[in-house]
Amino acid sequence: MLTWMSGVLMVLLVGGWVVLNQTCGERYHRLGRLSMDGLRLQRLAPPLLFLLERGKVPMRFPIVFYRMQGSVQKIHGLRHSAELTLLFMAEALAYTWLILIGGCLWSLLSGDVIGLLAGLALGALLPVALMKDLHKKVTLREQDIVMELPELLNKIVLLVGAGETVQRAIIHCVERNEDASHPLYAELKRMVLEWEGGHPFQQAFEQFNKRCGVQEVSIFTTTVLLNFRRGGNDFVLALRDLSRVLWEKRKAIARTRGEQASSKLVLPMVVIFMIVIVLLGAPAFMMMNM
Repeated sequence: MLTWMSGVLMVLLVGGWVVLNQTCGERYHRLGRLSMDGLRLQRLAPPLLFLLERGKVPMRFPIVFYRMQGSVQKIHGLRHSAELTLLFMAEALAYTWLILIGGCLWSLLSGDVIGLLAGLALGALLPVALMKDLHKKVTLREQDIVMELPELLNKIVLLVGAGETVQRAIIHCVERNEDASHPLYAELKRMVLEWEGGHPFQQAFEQFNKRCGVQEVSIFTTTVLLNFRRGGNDFVLALRDLSRVLWEKRKAIARTRGEQASSKLVLPMVVIFMIVIVLLGAPAFMMMNM
């Protein structure tokens, strides 16, 4: 009975994907080719995108969808955020699909229910793990931005104090930055390109604030927009005050990361300690038995 159920489920999963892949249409194949870092099963996505959209999953679970969309927007930008969120959900569903197929195959070969149960359990837990990983990436990105922001403020204060305008100071900071992959400088570079494309300074700065999605960047943006027209000592003093506050937040984040790193070392240290005890205690026990 178990073998028959596993075989039927496996045929339904494999055959269903093949049929849906042939009937889902070019639109879903086009959505499956959108560029999104971290995805490994995009080739399997079109039928699953079809299922998600026809099943109205975003409408049935709006809180989960919009929370996920907010995380996708912070990492990948506002453009195509809804489609990328669906693509991420299809990726999680593809992992579940493959794990269920693997569990059915295991049950067929071994004749044991453990394979099917393990496939169901892992298939349910993996999407949750992927969502947590996405939110963790957002948190790390926000922390990276907050930790780099005081350094940026110090550079801007020095350049403005030397007679540069705010725009030229930011451009100098972007041009001299070596780590182009850093999220703060990536957004600053995009803002500079918007200036060069004709966008007003205020509008480009507000879009930069929205893309970062960090409270500290919002405070920085507000301070710049309120004081950059005045220039001179008032602007420099405002940035210095903000820089002192951000340095304290940077210290707090560094302290938190240090505590997290030390807590991750606890389990390896316990394992090493147990191995040492076994290595030292085994000869003693062998001598006692002799």
